[in-house]
Amino acid sequence: MSRIQTLLAWISGILSAVALGMALANGTAPLLFQFFLVLSTVSLLRFRRPFPFWFDGLLMLIGAIGLLLTLPVYETAPAFFWLALVAWWGFAWLFVERLSQAIREKRVSSRIFGLVIPLVFGLVLLLMWEFITRGANVPMVLLPAPSQIFDRLINSLPTLAADFQQTFKAVLAGYAMGCGAGFLVAILVDRSPFLKRGLLPIGNFASALPIIGIAPIMVMWFGFDWQSKAAVVVAMTFFPMLVNTVAGLNVASSIERDLMRTYAAGYWQTLFKLRLPAAAPFIFNALKINSTLALIGAIVAEFFGTPIVGMGFRISTEVGKLNIDLVWAEIAVAAVAGSAFYGVVALIERAITFWHPSVRGGRA
Repeated sequence: MSRIQTLLAWISGILSAVALGMALANGTAPLLFQFFLVLSTVSLLRFRRPFPFWFDGLLMLIGAIGLLLTLPVYETAPAFFWLALVAWWGFAWLFVERLSQAIREKRVSSRIFGLVIPLVFGLVLLLMWEFITRGANVPMVLLPAPSQIFDRLINSLPTLAADFQQTFKAVLAGYAMGCGAGFLVAILVDRSPFLKRGLLPIGNFASALPIIGIAPIMVMWFGFDWQSKAAVVVAMTFFPMLVNTVAGLNVASSIERDLMRTYAAGYWQTLFKLRLPAAAPFIFNALKINSTLALIGAIVAEFFGTPIVGMGFRISTEVGKLNIDLVWAEIAVAAVAGSAFYGVVALIERAITFWHPSVRGGRA
């Protein structure tokens, strides 16, 4: 094992041994929790005989269940719980480190185990959140546990679905119009040096406008329904698409352009057959950036006027009612939707720009 892995193993094992002694003295800790501490203490023997990496994964799994079973026993978690929690976190880190090393050394398949690392990382973060909030008895008004957020999400599906539908209507409309307008203006800017000198500074100025300043104005102009939120999204997504497309159109080298001229290709033939394909990674970069900006813009715009539905509306009103678990449920839905939107754009990019070195390198 490397130095960092050795240090993690030592610290986790020693903390587990201390926590085991305290838990045995207390006498009320669940058996599975004590079993995790026993296995963790025994793991110190790995320095005489190396254990396989999956042993740390097994410790992580048993420890997670043991810690979850311990939470309902105490109103506020005792000291040995926190020692065991730090040890469990160390074993999770150790498992990811050793699995990553095994993948690099080709001892396991990267296709099968490559997704395990991000999944473990995400689950560990959620479990740490759960353990800390419930173990320290944190009030739900300050920070609800993931289990409370999930429970509220399941029990509020009709409300969340209606809010999502209202907000995403503005997201999709504004995203399509903003990205489309930015792309078309970029073509015009590339075609005309006059427009390049005149429109780019104006676009830069528009991108610097604060969203909390333009959102109330858009509500006054376009009303309280989704159209005003779509207008805010257009304002947020226009400039990234414009700048990235203009930059991408200049990627083609002078040699490649001269070659097109020798074939008697005009401006539009050169644009569609050379320059736009070369600019595709830049265009998709803007699309990916705008996929998250659009959702943020629509939610923030709903704070300034909307019908009695929408994700931004729900967040602003439920905060005032101290229904923080519902607020976090809305945030979770927004995060999942934004990630899915970004993922769809990324998959389309991989399908269209399969020839690009970055995509070919990622597949290799």
